[in-house]
Amino acid sequence: MRLVWILTMAAVLAGFGVDCLLGDPVWILPHPVILIGKLISFSEKTLRKLFSKTDKGELLAGLVMAIFVPVISSGIALGILWGCYLIHPAVYFVICTMMCWQIFAARCLEQEAMKVVKCLETEGLPAARTQVGMLVGRDTENLTEPQVLRAAVETVAENTSDGVIAPLFFMMLGGPVGGFFYKAINTMDSMVGYKNDKYLYFGRCAAKLDDVVNYLPARLSALGMILAAENLGYDRKNAARIWKRDRRKHASPNSAETESACAGALHIRLGGPASYFGVIHDKPTLGDPDREIERGDVRASCRLMYGTTVFWLIIFEAASLCLFFLGGCGI
Repeated sequence: MRLVWILTMAAVLAGFGVDCLLGDPVWILPHPVILIGKLISFSEKTLRKLFSKTDKGELLAGLVMAIFVPVISSGIALGILWGCYLIHPAVYFVICTMMCWQIFAARCLEQEAMKVVKCLETEGLPAARTQVGMLVGRDTENLTEPQVLRAAVETVAENTSDGVIAPLFFMMLGGPVGGFFYKAINTMDSMVGYKNDKYLYFGRCAAKLDDVVNYLPARLSALGMILAAENLGYDRKNAARIWKRDRRKHASPNSAETESACAGALHIRLGGPASYFGVIHDKPTLGDPDREIERGDVRASCRLMYGTTVFWLIIFEAASLCLFFLGGCGI
């Protein structure tokens, strides 16, 4: 088991390195997250038929799915890795690294955010609106350039936790098995965790479970972002100040953690009113309007994302090595 442990920790590090170099492996088919999405769709369709159409029935169906999908997703990963280890530890390491690579989303997040800036520079505001619409759920047809940039920065800041640090946290606890357990929950929330007529009850358990599993990673992400800000040339003290003041403003218990830290570090204001399906939602603002947001702030938010990730990767790997050697000494 000690060999499995050290190989897994090495694979997490290698997986992040490969992600930084190559980005999302869309050419590897089928992509695990796509398969998880298909499992969620199949589960929803099946469970809606099996349970009553009442509020209680939909709530129970959603609970079954919230248990079934993460267990199956992580169980399949465990079975594959166990079989690989039985073949040879080297095979285990290679497959484990590939799985970790598929779980990380740092390079993909950077690339998609920077496409927004590239569209502004080469094709103009209408193209940038379309591009940022692929990243956010709000209406983008009438966004101004600052609003487009704000949406891109918010996406990077929020997904620093959801797309990078939280998967890293669960991979350090359980390798790709933990990573896919988290990805299943996060994907469920993105697909059914809505407060509308269709998912108010069916998606409630998935949404609440996502809040629970992201509670600690979101706060670790904000802490890492604050500590990384100074080394990257941004304002650590203001990041901490805005984080303490604004981190509880969102209805979600986790979303404002990294967004507020990012806003403070860059001296910009995020959040504010946004249109969803033609309806204006008066969302709270995060940060102070010390200056107008600029195109370079998208790149800056990506730098903060990488700085936060490297910070926690070093901490987690160092803690893992300490535990490994302490265990070797019989402590």
